[in-house]
Amino acid sequence: MQTPQPASHAAGLVLAAGAGSRYGQPKALVHDAAGHSWLRHTIDVLTASGCSPVIVVLGARGAEAAALLTPAASVLVVQATDWADGLSASLRAGLLCALDQPGLTSVAVVPVDVPDLNQATIERMIGTSTETTLRQARFAGQPGHPVVIGRAHWEPLIAGATGDSGAGPYLRSHAAEAVECGDLGTGVDVDRPN
Repeated sequence: MQTPQPASHAAGLVLAAGAGSRYGQPKALVHDAAGHSWLRHTIDVLTASGCSPVIVVLGARGAEAAALLTPAASVLVVQATDWADGLSASLRAGLLCALDQPGLTSVAVVPVDVPDLNQATIERMIGTSTETTLRQARFAGQPGHPVVIGRAHWEPLIAGATGDSGAGPYLRSHAAEAVECGDLGTGVDVDRPN
């Protein structure tokens, strides 16, 4: 007897390829005051939320960032060779990897620089996602992450995403569903060190 598959099978997609010029180093290499890796934290939260696999897109100083990771079958590391072209290069690399994974319904996309990301937020956003899902988290009404992108949107995003805007223009033009998550966290992405 086969085990029934869940209606929704979401992967995690961590965008961690940038050089972090405003921060002073790639954010994939940043540790918090307690010494915890932002990259490892993001992967752990996505994994605990049921995302599998977790696709991690690296670029600037990618070998150093990859060395922070414990090899695991549930974590796929992708090097975005064109990472300097902006956020869209990382998004394209991650979505191309997701296309190669059978059975995925959607991806929960998060940048590495949201240190208060938590399991409750990811779970609310994934919900009952389908291949046509297009959702963006809101924090006190302001757009943030995660963004959940159903499989039907992956190829158009790969073809159309440019520069440093990532999926933003696509989300706006396709009226992405806004999901308020301000009761669960701040959603603040950290651009500069304290």
